[in-house]
Amino acid sequence: MKDKSFMQNSAEREAAFEYLDAGLSSESLNSSPERKRAIYSAFEARDARFDGRVYAAISSTGVYCRSVCPYHAKIENVTFYATAAEAEEAGFRPCLVCRPETAPGLSSADARKSLARRAAAMIQEECTAGDGLERLSARLGYTDRHVRRVFQDEFGVTPMQFLTTCRLRLAKAMLADTDLPMAEVAKSAGFKSTRRFNDAFKSHYSLVPSEQRRLAKNRGTDAPNAGAAIRLKLGYRPPLYFGELLAFFRDRALAGVEAVGEESYARTARMVMPDGSDVFGWIRVENDPSHNELVLSMAESLLPATSMVVARVRRMFDLNCDPETVYGGLASLNTIRPGANVCGTRLPGCFDPFETCCRAVLGQQVSVAAANKLAARIVEAIGQQVRTGVEGLDRAWPSAQEITAIDDLAGTLGPLGVIRTRSSVIAEIARMAVSGDLRFDALADPVEQMNALLSVKGIGPWTANYIAMRAYSYPDAFLEKDSGVAHALPDMTPKERLEAMEPCRPWRSYAVVCLWNSLSDQVPKPKGEQIS
Repeated sequence: MKDKSFMQNSAEREAAFEYLDAGLSSESLNSSPERKRAIYSAFEARDARFDGRVYAAISSTGVYCRSVCPYHAKIENVTFYATAAEAEEAGFRPCLVCRPETAPGLSSADARKSLARRAAAMIQEECTAGDGLERLSARLGYTDRHVRRVFQDEFGVTPMQFLTTCRLRLAKAMLADTDLPMAEVAKSAGFKSTRRFNDAFKSHYSLVPSEQRRLAKNRGTDAPNAGAAIRLKLGYRPPLYFGELLAFFRDRALAGVEAVGEESYARTARMVMPDGSDVFGWIRVENDPSHNELVLSMAESLLPATSMVVARVRRMFDLNCDPETVYGGLASLNTIRPGANVCGTRLPGCFDPFETCCRAVLGQQVSVAAANKLAARIVEAIGQQVRTGVEGLDRAWPSAQEITAIDDLAGTLGPLGVIRTRSSVIAEIARMAVSGDLRFDALADPVEQMNALLSVKGIGPWTANYIAMRAYSYPDAFLEKDSGVAHALPDMTPKERLEAMEPCRPWRSYAVVCLWNSLSDQVPKPKGEQIS
């Protein structure tokens, strides 16, 4: 039997979850002795569920740590912060042992709770792009004064302070995980000059970058990699069933663009920079379960887009997910499909949202295998060639601009087996993407984008919800007419399935994945839209 102190600490940690879910400010986290003790118990237990959701700043050492850090401090020496940016603005530097820069971020549900969190998601994703507050505010549709105010109310720091922290954390990861020259690290992390990088690093961390790299090596961090591949570590909250994600991506792997092995995912990458230029390369993702990290390898050619590549990989593998919260939110699923709710289930996202939109259209009312064949023919016929040096990866899916430049898309795709109505839908999605009527950045509201998609003739609820789930990481989409869901819940009508999933809000996308995963190998693979 577990002793009384263990049970008390467990209860305190559950109370801490409630405090964090309430979105309390850093001041509120420390204002109550009971609240502070509850959160401290999570750090005592090295509870990975709190990783990236709260940070402990230690006055005796001057560092701030993740909840999984193996080292502890007395509670009287600890101050808790809701964000790394606040801890750094208070004068604390990242711990060299637990490396806060590799911690998972906010879940997709958290990131859409407010204007400030949408702005934070965009800053994290494009921190290397040099986007100023004025341009960011314009993209949000508000004045920079309003964005600054709501951002500081939410996070306790200004957007520019948050941006500097994002850049420094990315640079810190590069210093520890790569052997890139300092000038290249500075440029890749979004600093305009090496001098500014050095000044910011010394101001925040009281170290020069070269000393940070030396300390990281002395701490036993893996030796930086050499050669043409850049390797970065991306943390997650366990459990994560990497094999199930690979199986999903393997069934849908696009020849020439993707290669899915037994233990890795690889693909070509095409990133559009803020000035409209494209950079091409390749990525590979592997799992390191012993450290609760994915290892991202990427071509050096993608360095200018590092933060965007990292953000896409995090979304693709749902690394910011809080699995315990999702598992609790899907408690009723096991009463409908016993054993379906599995803690650690992730949303299989995507790397290229426009590509996923097009492939969702190709997958309407046909099998996954048939949709793959159509997509492979398209990428072979009109996809741009990419020199990666990696066998099997030599094509990029055509961009929205390239699609709109084709005068007769139906005439081009028709001989490949794509019916005219599907070609028309793809052409319209491309037009909307180019015009801005359809957005794929971190500021996009999934519900608004779903409504935009539903306005297109030929797109029904299945397609819109599937795109929201895969391309926008929307946690609350449900595919009541999906054939895989129908096989998992055969005794229900689509309306009954929809009603049965109401208690699962806002995690119904995860419920879909749980139902898919619950199917045996004998059940046909899920198809696309059955009845629009």
